[in-house]
Amino acid sequence: MTQPAEPHSTKSDFAYDRVRELILSGDLEPGAVLNQALLAKQIGISTTPLREALRRLRQQGLVELDAHRDARVTSLNAEEARDLLEVRRSLDPMAAQLAAERRAKQDIAEMRASLEGLESLAGNATVAQLIAHRRFHTAIYRASHNTMLIQMLDGLWDTADRYRRHGLKVEPSEEERALKAHEHTLLFQAIVEGDGETAADVMRAHIRTSLGAKAAWRLSKPDTP
Repeated sequence: MTQPAEPHSTKSDFAYDRVRELILSGDLEPGAVLNQALLAKQIGISTTPLREALRRLRQQGLVELDAHRDARVTSLNAEEARDLLEVRRSLDPMAAQLAAERRAKQDIAEMRASLEGLESLAGNATVAQLIAHRRFHTAIYRASHNTMLIQMLDGLWDTADRYRRHGLKVEPSEEERALKAHEHTLLFQAIVEGDGETAADVMRAHIRTSLGAKAAWRLSKPDTP
């Protein structure tokens, strides 16, 4: 899920943020055909800034446009889910380890604040819960103080969120949700204590049983309900 949007300087910026939110929230489902006239009316703009926004979303891989300007939300696929999972298995533990080595007081304060009230995601996850989940992980990324790593992980998050929603189509059990909550606490403690090795190990386990991992498995098995 996206972070709260900044004030919009142009109608195209507004259209971009609004359509992006509709896609990432699942309101516009993967594979959905976008009637540009109706969509523009729905969000209260003309079709010109909407087309500009769709071109930006195409660059992010969220929208497909053909030569006739027909548009659709990019479908989910097993290969992309696998690729995302493989990248995150490497980058997230690296960020956790660096965070443990480099965290400053303000980083710890942000992680602590984002952890308070954080709920493990269920099938009916709200927008607020998704934003809270992202805030906690973003706080870890930023505590790494590696600008390139932070940018890469932030860039992956929006694409990965669509796969998290797919993973939530199978309701997590109470045990699974409790495990995720425990892992969040262990991550925070390891980073605060400066234990980079433990932080990386916990993050590896966290990714291995993540919603993205579930989605990758489900998409690789087309007959899975």
